[in-house]
This record gives sequence, structure tokens and C-alpha cells, in this order.
Amino acid sequence: MSIATRRGDQGETDLLFGQRLSKSHPRVHALGAVDELNAALGPLRIAALKAETREIVAKVQPLLISLMGELATPPGMEERYAATHKPFEPAHTAWLDEWVAKLEAGGALQFKGWALPGEAGVMTGAYADLARTACRRAERMVVDLTGTEQEVPNAEVVRFLNRLADVLWLLARWEERD
Repeated sequence: MSIATRRGDQGETDLLFGQRLSKSHPRVHALGAVDELNAALGPLRIAALKAETREIVAKVQPLLISLMGELATPPGMEERYAATHKPFEPAHTAWLDEWVAKLEAGGALQFKGWALPGEAGVMTGAYADLARTACRRAERMVVDLTGTEQEVPNAEVVRFLNRLADVLWLLARWEERD
């Protein structure tokens, strides 16, 4: 089977369970933003200077694929999805909270005002900052679904993205440390 199915040639794409939506639909934008975030983590994963960064990114990327599964589940089909996939859970966010505490205790939080991505001359810090901004965009797009018929019922998705952005900010500073 080819990757070029031509099913999207008319400006629509598939969600799970056969539902199709316009590629300009807010849910598709949210899915795309999480996909961009996952791609933005790729250069950081490859080039990371610190073992902690590699460990975090290696675990986060598969979690983002799971998160995209929830975003690709049409409203009302959550139980069908949960029958074969484990829903996003508070333990994922708690794991990120643990990393916030570890990185801050290790000195990653040396806040002196706005961080200037790239200022330290460390490419991996800049990669982490780029991934952080992609994460914030994904978070905003998921939040944009709140109060609509497309709302993601699992509130843990937003909490995870919010915490992940915090971890990515800390990782940028961590990568910039000598």
C-alpha cells in the first residue's frame, strides 16, 4: 500500500473509525500541531548533550503518538478507542512534574528574565526552545476545542502539554549549562 492514497486530494482527512473532516477543521489543526511538536523533538533527541534530555524526549515522543490517538478519536467514540488503547492518564503528567523538580533542583532554573533562544550558542538549547513553542501552539489548539462539540473530554491532554512546555523550557536551560 502506498503512502499516497489520494484520499486527501479534496481537502479532507481521516480521523479514527472512518470519520472524515476538512483539513482546515480545528481538530485537524490540533492533531497537526502535536505532530509538529513530535517532529520538533527529533533534532533535540539526536543532538542532546545531556542524558536527561535524551531520556525525556525518548519517552515523550511515543506519549505524543498516544495523545494524537485521542485527538483523532471522533467525539462520542472515546469508549471504542479506550477498548483497544490506554487513555492518557495523570501518571504521564506526574512523570513530567518529577522531571520539573529534578531539573530545577539540578540548577536548570536560573531565571534572569526572558530567555533568548540561541543566545548561549548551544544548538540543543535552541532545539528545546523551538520544541517548547511548538508545544505551546499544540496546547492552545487543543484548548481552542474546549466548549465546542469537538472538545477533548480527557483533560489530562491539556495538563500534559502544559507541563511538557515547562519541561522543555527547563531542558533548554539544562542543555545550555556547562
